[in-house]
Amino acid sequence: MTGRHAECGALDQLVAAIVQVGESRALVLHGEAGVGKTALLDYLAEHAPGCRVARAAAVQSEMELAFAGLHQLCAPMLDRLEALPPPQRDGLRTAFGLNTGPPPDRFLIGLAVLSLLSQVAEERPLVCLVDDEQWLDQASAQALAFAARRLGSESVGLVFAARTPSVDLAGLPELAVTGLRDEGARTLLDSVLTGPIDGRIRDQIIAETRGNPLALLELPRGLTAAELAGGFGLPGPAPLAGSIEEGFRRRIGALPHQTRRLLSLAAADPTGDPALVWRAAVRLGIGAGAAAPAADAGLAELGTRVRFCHPLARSAAYHSASTHDRQRAHQALAEVTDQQLDPDRRAWHQARAAPGPDEDIATELERSAGRALARGGLAAAAAFLNQAAALTLDPARRAERALAAAQAKIQAGALDAARDLLAMAESGPLGRYQRASIDLMRAQLAFITSRGAQAPPLLLRAAEKLEPVDPELSRATYLDAISAAIFTGRLAEPGSGILEVARQARTAPPAAHAPRAPDLLLDGLTAHFNDGYAAGFPLLRESLAVFGDGMSAEEELHWLWLASTSAALRVWDYDRWDALSVRHVRLARDTGALSELPLALTSRTYALLLAAI
Repeated sequence: MTGRHAECGALDQLVAAIVQVGESRALVLHGEAGVGKTALLDYLAEHAPGCRVARAAAVQSEMELAFAGLHQLCAPMLDRLEALPPPQRDGLRTAFGLNTGPPPDRFLIGLAVLSLLSQVAEERPLVCLVDDEQWLDQASAQALAFAARRLGSESVGLVFAARTPSVDLAGLPELAVTGLRDEGARTLLDSVLTGPIDGRIRDQIIAETRGNPLALLELPRGLTAAELAGGFGLPGPAPLAGSIEEGFRRRIGALPHQTRRLLSLAAADPTGDPALVWRAAVRLGIGAGAAAPAADAGLAELGTRVRFCHPLARSAAYHSASTHDRQRAHQALAEVTDQQLDPDRRAWHQARAAPGPDEDIATELERSAGRALARGGLAAAAAFLNQAAALTLDPARRAERALAAAQAKIQAGALDAARDLLAMAESGPLGRYQRASIDLMRAQLAFITSRGAQAPPLLLRAAEKLEPVDPELSRATYLDAISAAIFTGRLAEPGSGILEVARQARTAPPAAHAPRAPDLLLDGLTAHFNDGYAAGFPLLRESLAVFGDGMSAEEELHWLWLASTSAALRVWDYDRWDALSVRHVRLARDTGALSELPLALTSRTYALLLAAI
């Protein structure tokens, strides 16, 4: 902890507040890779007398698995679940895959986490440490940030460490972790040098590493005294994280072959479960003695948990292995992962192990996507479907899965990935419905990315194609076209302004059932623009009265902007606009629909502005 007096002092004050005063504290440590954030978390864990310490370390490969990070932190506390109010308890159990049920409300999950931490802290003060927050899945980040902002008098500390904090942590107290000052940097560098070094070279190393402790420790390793003395072995200009990872690669390359295989296996498993890793190692013929050289080199330990000395060491261990060895590692991990307790992770390992297309694995990934959607994990569902499409050989089935993955990617806000998947789908044999679906998704992408003039004509074209194959979706697409034209306004291309779009929407097929809110919105807005205010008023009022009835959260989310800022505003029903805009923001956040959130926040902002007039 050389040169870390200020940061350690701040952490000591946090612990004192929790233990002595009985208050809660939240803090975000942030700084570049290798600057010492994990070391500060270790310091806090070791200097928290009388406290229970819970830790989680986010892993990049789990960013798309909803609630993965939250489960890692809360798993040791689940014996206290029964003390929670039933809705919170059931929501958390569903989020963690312990129960089946509808996607849990994100607000309810945040409350459940807050209640759980408070329950545990009643026995003794609780310190929760979350490392590499930038790699937390969004659902976990939102729940933990929610709890961090609402901790009151509970004896709970919640400390995050991140390279760059996510937007979910905005507003929480921050502590920037910077490089060591020159004196401390020289002391640390001298501790690992194997021979004399020219003073100018020492100063150059310190300057180029900006006092980054891990860089100071890693860059000299593997270089001879002669290379260091003259500076000839130092890497040229490169991103600091890349230079550090290259240093880890050199150290890993010097280890015995079996040790390298064990490290790549451990790096392929993000759970940190040593029993799982060792069971997989047995299948690969890796003996117990392979762990010692990695521990002696200070790279990784397989004790009560699998711990790499730094996330960049994990990355180096994984990517320095050959593709064949990584596939064998994932296959072994899939074989020892329980099919009943963790089917999704098993399917993911199987997918990473597959040397080529595999229909059985693709089908299992589709099931995992369904379970992810049931937990409210749009990004996870999109990731599973994406991998399923990549493993599908049959062209028609591949196109079908690519379309499903593209739709999920659009909802999750991964728009570039959605375009790639649409291109994949277009390369296969497509029916009329699928081609119309591609047109619809391209129009949705155009609307989401720029809210521009390209969207209305694309949506009208898709609506026309859908009329004979799916009349209900055709009606919804005509309504989308009206929404896009309203949004585009005076920027509309010739022939695709709101009046022209409304005239074409009049040709939409009639509703095949009792009119629901979207049907009433379409008929009301079409009448409004074609026949005047009085013609559309009763239909729009009726659409607002029944909005939400029999609608899924996804369907509500799709039409809330139009219902609030168009229908409610046109009939001058401010109370309904206010309630719908609140609902819009909550649903967008709860479901992780990032592409919808900016629109929801804009609607809410205008509602609040009008309230202040």
